Amino acid sequence: MHDLGILAEFLKLPHQPVPRLFAQFGPERLLVADFSRLRVHAPFIAMMPQWDFLNFLAEKAKALPGFRLIMQTEARELLRQRGRITGVAAQTVDGALEISAPLTVAADGRSSRMREVAGLRVRDLGAPIDVLWFRLSRRSSDTDETQGRFEAGQILITLNRGAYWQCAYAVPKGGFDDKKAAGIATFRDELSRMLPFGSERAEELNSWEQIKLLSVQVNRLETWWRAGLLCIGDAAHAMSPVGGVGVNLAVQDAVAAANILARPLLQNKLADRHLKAVQHRRERPTWATQRLQVLIQHRVLLNVLRSGSAFRAPLALRIITAVPLLRDIPGRIVGMGLRPERPRFDAWR
Repeated sequence: MHDLGILAEFLKLPHQPVPRLFAQFGPERLLVADFSRLRVHAPFIAMMPQWDFLNFLAEKAKALPGFRLIMQTEARELLRQRGRITGVAAQTVDGALEISAPLTVAADGRSSRMREVAGLRVRDLGAPIDVLWFRLSRRSSDTDETQGRFEAGQILITLNRGAYWQCAYAVPKGGFDDKKAAGIATFRDELSRMLPFGSERAEELNSWEQIKLLSVQVNRLETWWRAGLLCIGDAAHAMSPVGGVGVNLAVQDAVAAANILARPLLQNKLADRHLKAVQHRRERPTWATQRLQVLIQHRVLLNVLRSGSAFRAPLALRIITAVPLLRDIPGRIVGMGLRPERPRFDAWR
């Protein structure tokens, strides 16, 4: 945002800055990520509704020649000509629509229809957990901190969204059915013992309709592209919610794609090697991030959920937080990623 010259305006949108992330392991409280020490223009995570974020980008994009945003439209099939993808067949509220393009970018998420119809192979890395999402009210007397709490058999993440708490409660894969079978009252009782604010707030949950299941996936495409098509973000690599870095990698994919593809597109010289170059640049940081997420899922989260007694913070985390030279590593990985991308405006001409 700073490189594009719109950071100050962007930060006028309603958001909650998170300069640090804390985790509570029983009585042990650790600072697990400190973004305030990063050498960037906004040394914090900005918690912002996705809709506000996307609306902001759309408004800025409207000033660009050739930009067109079509709402309430679903891409259903890919158009092909002589073995090359040449656009999409879509369905709008007004009927069918065909859109032709020299390049189609599939950014349609972890359940990507476009990668499916393109026949791209997905490698599933496995996920032993699911996440239950729900909201609880937030009061002025509550802490401001976004934090995680880890107790024997329970994991709760509370995200400060200003007017409310967005809560993520981890369960073993398929464990939501067990929770529902035990009843909402039992779930409220379990939750009340984990809340970092008034335990009575759990009483706001009176129906399973208030709780949404996020079926966690961790996977990636073996090949991110076909002639005329490129997948980015979750369409190319579904990330675990560990670290909340999915949006980071998606934006980095987009910036890398712009840097590599803008000039060939402008010169009408786009070739398969350019699409391959995008995957080559982004594949290693994606692979490394997913490997770290899978390790944390199995070695930390699953162990906590299976534990019947007090659970200490992992030794590696205690060492990182205790050694000054290592303390900045988690903040950099979560806040900036393993390969940050910067827009190269010279490549866009």
